[in-house]
Amino acid sequence: MSVMVGSVTESLAPQTLNDSTINETTRDAERVRVASTLSVLVGLFQVGLGLIHFGFLVTYLSEPLVRGYTTAAAVQVFVSQLKYVFGLHLSSHSGPLSLIYLIGATGISYGMGLKHIFGVDVVGNISAGLVPPVAPNTQLFSKLVGSAFTIAVVGFAIAISLGKIFALRHGYRVDSNQELVALGLSNLIGGIFQCFPVSCSMSRSLVQESTGGNSQVAGAISSLFILLIIVKLGELFRDLPKAVLAAIIIVNLKGMLRQLSDVCSFWKANQADLLIWLVTFAATILLNLDLGLMVSVVFSLLLVVVRTQMPHYSILGQVPDTDIYRDVAEYSEAKEVPGVKVFRSSATVYFANADFYSDALKQRCGVDVDFLISQKKKLLKKREQLKLKQLQKEKKLQKQAASSKGASVSINVNTSLEDMRSNNVEDCKQVSPGDKMEDATANGQEDSKAPDGSTLKALGLPQPDFHSLILDLGALSFVDTVCLKSLKNIFHDFRDIEVEVYMAACHSPVVSQLEAGHFFDASITKKHLFASVHDAVTFALQHPRPVPDSPVSVTRL
Repeated sequence: MSVMVGSVTESLAPQTLNDSTINETTRDAERVRVASTLSVLVGLFQVGLGLIHFGFLVTYLSEPLVRGYTTAAAVQVFVSQLKYVFGLHLSSHSGPLSLIYLIGATGISYGMGLKHIFGVDVVGNISAGLVPPVAPNTQLFSKLVGSAFTIAVVGFAIAISLGKIFALRHGYRVDSNQELVALGLSNLIGGIFQCFPVSCSMSRSLVQESTGGNSQVAGAISSLFILLIIVKLGELFRDLPKAVLAAIIIVNLKGMLRQLSDVCSFWKANQADLLIWLVTFAATILLNLDLGLMVSVVFSLLLVVVRTQMPHYSILGQVPDTDIYRDVAEYSEAKEVPGVKVFRSSATVYFANADFYSDALKQRCGVDVDFLISQKKKLLKKREQLKLKQLQKEKKLQKQAASSKGASVSINVNTSLEDMRSNNVEDCKQVSPGDKMEDATANGQEDSKAPDGSTLKALGLPQPDFHSLILDLGALSFVDTVCLKSLKNIFHDFRDIEVEVYMAACHSPVVSQLEAGHFFDASITKKHLFASVHDAVTFALQHPRPVPDSPVSVTRL
């Protein structure tokens, strides 16, 4: 936080201006005014974010992310104290790779013996008394708004990360919105008294915990001591070596630095969490705390998306004499129901994995659905083309016959038509009404038994070994437009290969979203929706062909 604030003050109140050195007193006064105004603006942001419950951001800070972030922050603090331990005077750096520049400068300075005069740096003069309150310079708000928001978020991230570490260690819960408001009020009021933006101090918090401080009383007592030092006792610390303070801070960082052993534990427990820890640690070390936090949160969310794109797909079988269905690949007793395929995904279906869901479904069913549909369309198209050619040929022959015979043809045709009519009348007189009914019934039965020329069997294509497909949608927590279209395509594709599709175990909110998305229509009705997989299987076994419109007694949603 101090490095981030320092970069802002140095940019707005530089050491030199137009190649001329600025008076040190004037420069320091201007930097104090910039820092205090920045503190007020940071406080306003944090209070506002707390009031609008921006603390929900904490839900995206997983434990591996928090532990990696705090470990990297501990390394940052550790490195920042080395210059005091070795008594070195180094220029400050901020932004990406700033930690590397610190480390590099320390090594060069100490290794080459640049500190010839071994003087010991001390704390120096501490002004006694409180500074009177001063109104912030609102004209600087436009220049500081971007930095203020970044510092506000980073300060909150540091505080809540450390708070969650202690909460897990001591068994209590942290209210993130309350922390935001409290931190914001501290910066807002402190800025009026010419303080710079602050956040949770990792070193001081660890010192307080190691000495047994477990409640707000410890914080109140330490605050009273700070107030007493500011008012009267500050001069007593004037000769305290900075190396002593640095040593105290480094020793109390050992608890955070022990989190480096998380690499081994996460490797054994969950390698995805290990990846989050490593990316967070590396990004925070190399890019500093603000950019490191952003990169780690984005990476963590992307990893969630990637993991939902690769869920576990399974074909379910029935455990004998029960209504329980389990993955046939994992449970040896579970057997597939003959003629019925039950498919389940372990994750919800949405835009990022809808295509993977459809592909896995077609693969697990053991049928090349797309190939069958394409071959069926080609054969039907070829048949239609042959019919069209035959009709065109017949019309051509009729035209040629009409043009060659001329008028005589028409006379012969009329004569033949009259003969046919007279013969039909005689035939009708000889056939009784009962005979007509029997002939009509026989013809109707023959037509019903005749196979449809568009079926897979009639076209010479292989038929699936199942007549019904049941989608277990119990894992769905929501549906989007891509999911709706994907489900409709599944219905249409499998119906094209003479397989009826049913849905089972949908939760009520999901059904409501299906209705709102106009999923159900004349071809896909709620009769295809069942409360459980077993209900759907029972209905499918009773109706091996496409579902009729008549009501059934099976339980439905």
